[in-house]
Amino acid sequence: MADQLVIYDTTLRDGTQAENFNLSVDDKVRITLKLDELGIDFIEGGWPGANPASTEYFQEIRNYNLKHATVAAFGSTRNFKNPADQDPNLQALVAAKTGAITIFGKTWDVHVRDALGIGLEDNLTIIEDSLAFLRPHVSHLFYDAEHFFDGFKANQEYALATLGRAVAGGADCLVLCDTNGGTLPTEIPAIMDEVKKHFAAQGKNVALGIHAHNDSETAVANSLMAVTWGANHVQGTINGIGERCGNANLSSIMPALALKLGREFHAAANLAMLTEASRFVTELGNLPHNKYQPYVGQAAFAHKAGIHVSAVQKNPLTYEHIEPEKVGNIRRILISDQAGKSNILHKAKKFGLDLDSKDPMVNAILKELKELENQGFQYEGAEASFELLMRRALGTQKHYFELKGFRVISQKDPDGQVYEEATIRLEVGGEPVHTAALGNGPVNALDNALRKALKRFYPQLGEVELLDYKVRVLASEHGTGARVRVLIESGDAAGRWGTVGVSYDIIEASWQALVDSITYKLMKDEQRHGRGGAH
Repeated sequence: MADQLVIYDTTLRDGTQAENFNLSVDDKVRITLKLDELGIDFIEGGWPGANPASTEYFQEIRNYNLKHATVAAFGSTRNFKNPADQDPNLQALVAAKTGAITIFGKTWDVHVRDALGIGLEDNLTIIEDSLAFLRPHVSHLFYDAEHFFDGFKANQEYALATLGRAVAGGADCLVLCDTNGGTLPTEIPAIMDEVKKHFAAQGKNVALGIHAHNDSETAVANSLMAVTWGANHVQGTINGIGERCGNANLSSIMPALALKLGREFHAAANLAMLTEASRFVTELGNLPHNKYQPYVGQAAFAHKAGIHVSAVQKNPLTYEHIEPEKVGNIRRILISDQAGKSNILHKAKKFGLDLDSKDPMVNAILKELKELENQGFQYEGAEASFELLMRRALGTQKHYFELKGFRVISQKDPDGQVYEEATIRLEVGGEPVHTAALGNGPVNALDNALRKALKRFYPQLGEVELLDYKVRVLASEHGTGARVRVLIESGDAAGRWGTVGVSYDIIEASWQALVDSITYKLMKDEQRHGRGGAH
């Protein structure tokens, strides 16, 4: 379809250039699956060969069957000294075995002379033959024209020549990059008109894209303006995370395109998942959620006391530009119990729980949820804990074991070696259990002791792996007296799940998350196979 837009996510590559935003290979795989579920068309996984983690990601992601998204590998044009077929960068791109490849090349003559140190014609050559080499190896080939808008303003003729050589090399789409983030929305139309006029004069209909950075706080506006002026390929990151001031924010761009401009793209049908995906990415990146972010922020549809609340209760359109449910968010009346009911009902349906909107348990769950959130609990990335919370409130959650007490000792010997030992007392089906275990760190020792105590009753716990463990300090102005939130990801052959704990004590927070992880495993096994074990 000619009007169908392409949404291209670069959170895993350009996003990870942001300060304090780091992802493990496992994090990148989980985010890929979440973005695929959202309906993103292309997911840029990284620069293969640039570091071992990127190479490992491309190997690992082949083990998953994505429902819609195509994974893209990213790299640069060849080194001028290397023939294309002998260039390590281009060879690594092919070896990544992705359905799409994106390479960038120099558009701004200043960069060609000062950064690459080669002639202007030499740069045109490496653009064309790099793309021509890659063309037979990949289904989708994109060219990022780095610094295009700055290059165009400095030397229009040369900037357009670089695009021409990219087309000659076989690029499917020319992505115009505002790499320094200094372009304003008012500049986009005239420049894009010149690009289209240049190719029209040659009788060519070339697909154009936009890749904007946010250094002037205009990346979203520039992207929307570019689409309005004919771009059909939009690059950005979830939450706008990226180097310096960030990339164009797909969490704002996609709803604007679909709900305000009426444009069609695959993820437009799944925007109700957008808030969940946004918070999932920040949680795995171990960053706080930006509550004031448009569309997906916790405050985006929050209303406080006064005339706003009265008006919104009568007609939400009075102070809301869209219905929050369309992007998976909720309306929050900050002084009322009414906020969040729809969210509770949505989750209950997802978990197979039969709840009616008039059921008093909905308010009970909502009240408990608010109390927990005030303590610092967050359930994005920890849906297993949220499901257990709902089941406990409904009185349907089975107790597989009961804690009687635990103790964790950390000791450093004269040689400087540190080791930890956890001792735990439980009751399982009326039988007392007392055991101890060593570990690499106090949390690992506690995990080992808990599993050791329970495996006799629930041997299937041997299938569980603790895949990830993250700690976030809450309200850091309290220093070492602050609460911490622990997020744990666990998995077995059937899937993965996330659990959360919050406490002033990191061991207690970890215990909460560990108990939820094991309880969730036992519950799911009982639902699937009826093998719950001890009562």
